[in-house]
Amino acid sequence: MAVVFLINSLVIALAVLIHYEVLRRTTVLLPRISSVQKYRVVIGVFIAFGAHVAEVWLFAASFYVMHHADNWGHLQGNFDGSFLDAVYFSFTTYTTLGTGDIEPFGALRFLTGLESLTGLILITWTASFLFLEMSRYWNEN
Repeated sequence: MAVVFLINSLVIALAVLIHYEVLRRTTVLLPRISSVQKYRVVIGVFIAFGAHVAEVWLFAASFYVMHHADNWGHLQGNFDGSFLDAVYFSFTTYTTLGTGDIEPFGALRFLTGLESLTGLILITWTASFLFLEMSRYWNEN
């Protein structure tokens, strides 16, 4: 169980670091965009969206590996064991949509809950970031 806890902690740490770096670099990049100033916020949205997709795929890779490993739990239901099914499950978990067609068992349940909490925090962080960017650039016009 300690190994699962460490893996889960590492996955969350990587997701938060990815998000931090993307938002930090976006803060530096956006003021440099002069040719399409009115689209700065839209560019920021697409960059943030890309960060969220990368984080979902990171969690999906963890689900996929843990599902196929011994004694780390499994995913059951409308799940065929493919990586794309793990990505689908990760998207529904990260966004807290949770359609319920795939159900985690064993240690995967812990990662599922942590991904939901992480997704909620990172999505909120993105919303705050984009609000600040809108406040900065929309007041210029």
